[in-house]
Amino acid sequence: MKAWRVHKNGEPREVMRLEEIPDPEPGAGEVLVRVRAAAVNFPDALLCRGEYQIKPPFPFTPGVELCGEVVSVGEGTESTEGPALVPGSRVIAQPALPMGGFAERTLVTAASARKAPDALDDAEAAALHIGYQTGWFGLHRRARIQPGETLLVHAAAGGVGSAAVQLGKAAGARVIGVVGGKAKAETARELGCDVVVDRREDDIVAAVKEATGGRGADVIYDPVGGDAYAKSVKCVAFEGRIVVVGFASGAVPTPGLNHALIKNYSILGLHWGLYNTKDPAAVEACHEELTALAADGAVKPLISERVPLEEGANAVQRVFDGITTGRVVVQP
Repeated sequence: MKAWRVHKNGEPREVMRLEEIPDPEPGAGEVLVRVRAAAVNFPDALLCRGEYQIKPPFPFTPGVELCGEVVSVGEGTESTEGPALVPGSRVIAQPALPMGGFAERTLVTAASARKAPDALDDAEAAALHIGYQTGWFGLHRRARIQPGETLLVHAAAGGVGSAAVQLGKAAGARVIGVVGGKAKAETARELGCDVVVDRREDDIVAAVKEATGGRGADVIYDPVGGDAYAKSVKCVAFEGRIVVVGFASGAVPTPGLNHALIKNYSILGLHWGLYNTKDPAAVEACHEELTALAADGAVKPLISERVPLEEGANAVQRVFDGITTGRVVVQP
């Protein structure tokens, strides 16, 4: 079978190689799936660059979420087999690194395999898991967003941001989306943003204050860091909550805790992956909620590109470079 593999760290386009390798065999707690679609995530590039918190041994295959068809289950896994693990069924799951999703077949953990929502096609289902789970936990578990509040989303046209926009609207919030460029501004409007701010042309702080009557944003969702965070603290509302999701800008800000004290706002960290081990029941409940939202049409991953397996390395590089909108999905 064909699979993208990384033998050394570096830029994705330079270190990812499409190779022929033997089909993997599922071990205990693992499921062999035929990959129907694998969504590209920012962490895929960080894995290639050796900058992710998880560092799988070489050679490894990137691709941290997918939609696949169950082929077989590992020995000992049959005892826990449920509807999601029946051969031939369609699941969304997280691959068992070092064997990731950018391959024709791969291994996923049985614990992460869940029934793919019927309302979504393969590419959309592949993109529902990490980004939307992150958004749901960030907005509901961490920020406790309420109907009628104002939500500010940085990088609103990107993969992580677009999920937060849809989830914010589904929660009854008024959403302000910050983007970079006219094309991304149009995408943000199509996603449902009530107000769109182009950081290349507009003063973010002034625009948010104008849109909120001087109050500021109640919840700020920040997967960017750097200058985005610096702007956030200047336009967060009284008792506002800033959810720190990631640092796509490459710059990790240093919060001024005296400022948080004086303006009376909260800084909330979100590491969604921890819920898989600390509170797996909450992850399952979130999946059920997301499936229901998808069935109602309240959320639908924005798939901007569906590319063949051969374009995998370029896809990962372009997502890392920040030149894509919505989600890019590899379909072997």
